Amino acid sequence: TKLILLDSLLQEIKKMRLTLLLLYMSALFYGRAVSRARTVYQGTDGKKASWDWEKKSFSPKDEEIQDILDILQEDDPDQWGDVDEDEEEEDPCESVHCGPGRVCQEGHCVCVEECSAEVDPRRWVCSNSNTTFRSDCDLYRNRCLCEEDSPFCTIDKNRHLHIEYYGECRKIPDCTEDELVDFPRRMREWLFSVMSDLSERKEISQHYEQLKINNKDMQSKRWSAAAVWQWCDLDKHPHDNTVSRHELFPLRAPLHSLEHCISPFLDGCDEDGDHSITIQEWSKCLELPVEDLMNKCEDLL
Repeated sequence: TKLILLDSLLQEIKKMRLTLLLLYMSALFYGRAVSRARTVYQGTDGKKASWDWEKKSFSPKDEEIQDILDILQEDDPDQWGDVDEDEEEEDPCESVHCGPGRVCQEGHCVCVEECSAEVDPRRWVCSNSNTTFRSDCDLYRNRCLCEEDSPFCTIDKNRHLHIEYYGECRKIPDCTEDELVDFPRRMREWLFSVMSDLSERKEISQHYEQLKINNKDMQSKRWSAAAVWQWCDLDKHPHDNTVSRHELFPLRAPLHSLEHCISPFLDGCDEDGDHSITIQEWSKCLELPVEDLMNKCEDLL
């Protein structure tokens, strides 16, 4: 205990000594700066002269100041060593955005090396291949490994993994052909109902509120307004005029346990199989005129 107290005392003394040395050095700098500034202002012949700060440098070459710097260097060489402010290293990852399952290393996105398993089953995820992963990180890591053609990619189809819903995979009833045929109508009505509810609570932007008002007199137009709102709301990360499988998650996941046809329906919307949905594919999938949906997103105006 005595040794700990003694060490603490020595540290406090060292801090006080450092503070006094810095105050003294500041006073020396200030005194020389004022003295030299007066000399420049008055001129050598006693007459007023213009300020000339560029020609007067106040570098610490005075013997007293150099002694103080030497003392500081001896006290803590790591803190008071030579530092070149012009050579400060920039973080190569500062402006790099990596997708899920990836991290930035030296300015490049690489697959996450390891994911922690979630203990709570509610944080597990069920994939589109009906496989349970112990975390969303683990799912996206497996997808990344296959996308990068890593030897650790266990199943090649994992390159198209995405989250269906949170929780352990469970048995979902098959969607019959008749149910799938009727699903676009049900989806249109549900989207309009959600948009109307958000409108009443003032939770949609003025742009989509006005779009809803402008199309209130025709049923198909109302459906189109709701379809535009939902598609534009999903196209965010990144905003590239397509909705990826990852961006579909906020729509797919909450409906999966309630609407067993939602996954087959959304899979069918991706007509060209490129794992994303364009506004043209979205309109066709919902059986709406494409001209009613084109160029209506708020960010595209």
